[in-house]
Amino acid sequence: MRWILVPIALLIAGCETTTTSGTAPQPAPVAQTPTRAISAGEANRLLAPVKARVEPVAERECRARTQGRVNCDYAISVDSRPNQPANAYQTLDKSGRPLIVFTSALIAQTRNPDELAFVMGHEAAHHVAGHIGRSQQDAAAGAILGAVLVGLAGGSGEMLDLAMNVGADVGSRSFSKNYELEADALGTVIAHKAGYNPVRGAEFFNRIPDPGDQFLGTHPPNASRMQIVRQTAAKL
Repeated sequence: MRWILVPIALLIAGCETTTTSGTAPQPAPVAQTPTRAISAGEANRLLAPVKARVEPVAERECRARTQGRVNCDYAISVDSRPNQPANAYQTLDKSGRPLIVFTSALIAQTRNPDELAFVMGHEAAHHVAGHIGRSQQDAAAGAILGAVLVGLAGGSGEMLDLAMNVGADVGSRSFSKNYELEADALGTVIAHKAGYNPVRGAEFFNRIPDPGDQFLGTHPPNASRMQIVRQTAAKL
């Protein structure tokens, strides 16, 4: 059905963290300070030691929190395509295996391993919390509601199709901010258990544009995200 096409692009995007849950990931905000360009090889070299420490922790947390209900065998990689915007996202392959993908531009923007670890933990948390499936359900509910409203009003088939598209888009965005904050909290735990400083890692938010508290925005204000990270870290 055509209405499904709108939310799919939103669902695949693990986040705009540069650090939400298809087709292609949404581009993340560009850091406000210029960064040097790095090759995919250098990006992999920078990511490797962080991956070695964070991945096993993320998999343990996943298994413990989902009790075997989902595949917890993460595959973490660098998008080797040139000129990709700064982004990191979580999605699933055809078998349901969780994938976490970083672009070289995102890795180039990070200033220390703590930032990489926090972003990685955040993306891993999206999978643990089931945000892709929950967003799909939100989109489906919105599409059904849109169809019912237009149907009751006696709308045409074209209007029905449009209403389902709009409803799916609104539905997929309805809880997006909450999902991001959930991923920030669990990402903090994962980064901490891997031996990194999540509060220092979340300082990455200070160098990206603040989305503010937009109606139906996909991400919460940066200040809200920092608050969640600090509150969670204080309990660890």
